[in-house]
Amino acid sequence: MDNVIRRRTPAARLARALLLTVLILAALFYLMPLVVMLLTSVKPLEEIRAGSLLALPMNPTFSPWVKAWGEACTGMRCDGVSVYFFNSIAIVIPAVLISTTVGALNGYALTKWRFKGSELVFALMLFGCFIPFQVVLLPMAQTLGWLGLASSRAGLVLVHVIFGIAFTTLFFRNFYVAIPNELVSAAKLDGAGFFRIFWRILLPVSAPIIVVSVIWQFTQIWNDFLFGVAFSAHDTQPVTVALNNLVNTSTGVREYNVDMAAAMIAALPTLVVYVLAGKYFVRGLTAGSVKG
Repeated sequence: MDNVIRRRTPAARLARALLLTVLILAALFYLMPLVVMLLTSVKPLEEIRAGSLLALPMNPTFSPWVKAWGEACTGMRCDGVSVYFFNSIAIVIPAVLISTTVGALNGYALTKWRFKGSELVFALMLFGCFIPFQVVLLPMAQTLGWLGLASSRAGLVLVHVIFGIAFTTLFFRNFYVAIPNELVSAAKLDGAGFFRIFWRILLPVSAPIIVVSVIWQFTQIWNDFLFGVAFSAHDTQPVTVALNNLVNTSTGVREYNVDMAAAMIAALPTLVVYVLAGKYFVRGLTAGSVKG
């Protein structure tokens, strides 16, 4: 293999260099908005007005971050986005855990404990992945009212769990299809039941697809705006709704640095998740792609 690499023709080396150049330029272009946001968030307002978007800060300051976190106005309240940041955490963690657990059990049941009509059940759940969220706003609002969960964090958790189960079931079902049925059949012969087989055989090999499900659900729920603005009150709003309120609240001078700092704070959790676990997300998606 080393000899083949050393024998590359000049044309092949040129093509490789051009490909790398194109990829680097594409990555820089893609990252440009993030760079602009980060630079703007640490500039004083005077520098923002006088300089260009890509100019490095002459007198960097973190006061916009401090104000965005605990002092900026989001409507009638001026306590920053910190409260809403923790609202999002309180919504995301239970919603991710519940939807992942239910999706794993559904995928397990639909592949290893097939029953009459199981394919129809899976098709209906798969259909749920393609329903526009706007279609169910009114029925969901009425349902939350009946349950006494309107405008509450628990109501938002329920909404995200319901809409997440279709995706997590799809992930786990496609992953468990690749696991030999003989393992489950042998465990049944030994007297193991539904949950014991899941706990002893399926769950230990499910780490890749669990990572996929957690990252997918975390990103979808954290970045959600539609359900947050439709089903929450002011005290239970997630950080995305608070960010929109902050940007659209006019108190005189437009503080672009504070707006960008708030946007960075709202985006940090998903950025951290993808930086730390992005490669595991790709591995998990491909783990069950080839049966056997």
